[in-house]
Amino acid sequence: MANIIIPPGWRIPESKATPHGVYLRRREFVRTLGLGVAALGSAACGSKFIANEEDPVEPDPPPDPTDPTQPVTPPDADPPTCDDDPPRDPLHTICASPNADLYPAERNVTYTLGSRAITDRGVVSTYNNYYEFLQRAGNMWRLTGPFRVRPWTVTFSGLCNAPATWDIDALERMFGIEERLYRLRCVETWAIAVPWSGYPLSKLIELAEPSSSATHVAFRSFHRPEEAVGQESGSQWPWPYYEALRLDEAMNDLAFVVTGAYGEPLPKQNGAPLRLALPWKYGYKSAKAFLEVEFTDTQPGTFWSDYSPNQYGFYSNVNPDVGTPWSQATERHLPGNTPQPTQLFNGYGEFVADLYDPELLTRVS
Repeated sequence: MANIIIPPGWRIPESKATPHGVYLRRREFVRTLGLGVAALGSAACGSKFIANEEDPVEPDPPPDPTDPTQPVTPPDADPPTCDDDPPRDPLHTICASPNADLYPAERNVTYTLGSRAITDRGVVSTYNNYYEFLQRAGNMWRLTGPFRVRPWTVTFSGLCNAPATWDIDALERMFGIEERLYRLRCVETWAIAVPWSGYPLSKLIELAEPSSSATHVAFRSFHRPEEAVGQESGSQWPWPYYEALRLDEAMNDLAFVVTGAYGEPLPKQNGAPLRLALPWKYGYKSAKAFLEVEFTDTQPGTFWSDYSPNQYGFYSNVNPDVGTPWSQATERHLPGNTPQPTQLFNGYGEFVADLYDPELLTRVS
């Protein structure tokens, strides 16, 4: 039977306001956003629907009290919190964390971007694919107000010797965090580069103590239609979102559990309170807001490969030579959109190439 790990005593209430200095920095961020934002990958990054137009964030459209996607901020409003519905601005979707003192984390210099620049935070925070909220690319951060990211637990089950339910803040405190600069390549051909904060996925896997018969690990995300409008009755998608990896992939040095970005905890639209980062795979493999980790001795199904196996494979490694179904030979580095050659494994071959039979690289796999 799973053990329940009680939330630690140092947790602060969600109602506590964001520190004043952080709030001021976010206000400055909003003033400098400018126009012309682009898309950010997510669990739904495998969509066949491609965003073809830029969606300005500032200035906002005139407030409409009847439209839940539009922020309405009265002049005498209380200080903003991450529970505001709708949120006041893209970074008010960052909720108070009991581990705020861990941020910003020290950067791990093993992982570099080469000549790539870090993508502007305005791009990463304001235009997202996240079908749980909005089933098209767009400013879905406006719809995240009802979504609650704490308390949050992760449960280990299946073929493991230490099944348990852990409070995610206790895990973050126990493991500590680091910052990694990672490229992210969407199957829709756009690409970004983000400073993620978090810890190696291998630490989470080792905590569960997989049995010797376990070969794969599956991840399942939330299903809360009362908090995520895209999951409401009538949705065509089989919620909750689910993904999986071979166990050796999950234990690879690159595989990362993300708890923050740009030196702060994650915004809701980027996968708060935790998500995966698997930079050698297409973005839809990096499941957001997962709750369950199950160990199996067979290959599990995955959301997009079950939906369309001819387009989305189980492995979904970035590959310029295999279309899915459109060409993957080039990519667009946002926000400029100038085509660049796609690199096999998104340029991370030195870390992962030895995991795969070369035959897998000749087809959708």
